[in-house]
Amino acid sequence: MTRIGGAEMVDWNLAVATATRLVRPGPEVSREEARAVVAELRRHAKASEEHVRAFTRMIPDGHEPEDTPVLVVDRAGWIRANVAGFRELLKPLLEKMQERRANSPGGAVFGAVGGKVTGVELGMLLSFLASRVLGQYETFAPATRELPAGENGGGRLLLVAPNIVHVERELDVDPHDFRLWVSLHEETHRTQFTAVPWLRDHLQGEIQSFLAATEMDPMTVLERLREAAQALTGARPEGEEGEGGRSLVELVQTPEQREILGRLTAVMSLLEGHADYVMDGVGPQVVPSVAEIREKFQQRRAKGASRLDQALRRLLGLDAKLRQYRDGERFVRAVVDEVGMDGFNRVWTSPNTLPTKAEIAKPADWVARVHRKAE
Repeated sequence: MTRIGGAEMVDWNLAVATATRLVRPGPEVSREEARAVVAELRRHAKASEEHVRAFTRMIPDGHEPEDTPVLVVDRAGWIRANVAGFRELLKPLLEKMQERRANSPGGAVFGAVGGKVTGVELGMLLSFLASRVLGQYETFAPATRELPAGENGGGRLLLVAPNIVHVERELDVDPHDFRLWVSLHEETHRTQFTAVPWLRDHLQGEIQSFLAATEMDPMTVLERLREAAQALTGARPEGEEGEGGRSLVELVQTPEQREILGRLTAVMSLLEGHADYVMDGVGPQVVPSVAEIREKFQQRRAKGASRLDQALRRLLGLDAKLRQYRDGERFVRAVVDEVGMDGFNRVWTSPNTLPTKAEIAKPADWVARVHRKAE
């Protein structure tokens, strides 16, 4: 964990070890049941590919986009994959902060303990998230022997088997239908990035610009992580609950970052809303109980959890992600109703045809800009 100039800002190995140790055990299943769940999720992932392509019409006939692997993982596998992704994505920011730390008066002290403390704090947060994520398309995932990824920096699709089983039991829905329904959502994300070659680089560029504009010293980063970890353990001092109303992202914004974040929010709302729209659009043909699943799942989203859980969701920005599902799905539905699926697919033409944050809220403005102007 050392490098030229001192210890790394984050002890990534310790983050993995901490998260793996603290994550809740998954639901009880026999070995035979576990094998059956994994096999079924793999079948559904394959079937979803055909369903999503037919419904979205994003991939022209005769064109085969770059293949990316589908991995069915447990909670520990999700943790390892995400730590690898974070390590890759945050590398420029951490190098910048490393230089700043070396020139600061307290740099030596931070270098001695900061990487390990930050690793523990990050591990605690990942242990919280690892029991909640059903699936994920990892866009910036580096390939490893355990966790392969697509060629040329392509991503991989993760389906988190224990979390899917946990939620289907909690909702008391048909497990086979639910597994296919989840697969449709995640396969839509896979299709978005494999069918639109420029999307990954555009998103990565925006994220790197956001990180490059960050003006924080290392101790501030450590303090923000500690705030989140304290919320997770219930250790936040009396009277500080108000801070939990701001997300980590909101706490570090500069004016330049706010502008970038607005564009990122619009893109993520589009991607998440499109996935929700597709999973429900395909659903009636292939998922008999899709209406029941959607109703119960929405109730679960709206209900939330304990006060502590809700505070941590706000701090991590998860409430904003739920709004992205809702607002993005409304945008996609309104545009498709107005100009049809092929008309909506103009959104994937270039970064200039992506909706702005304001257009997500007012789909007619996007239609006017992209369609009326072209006509």
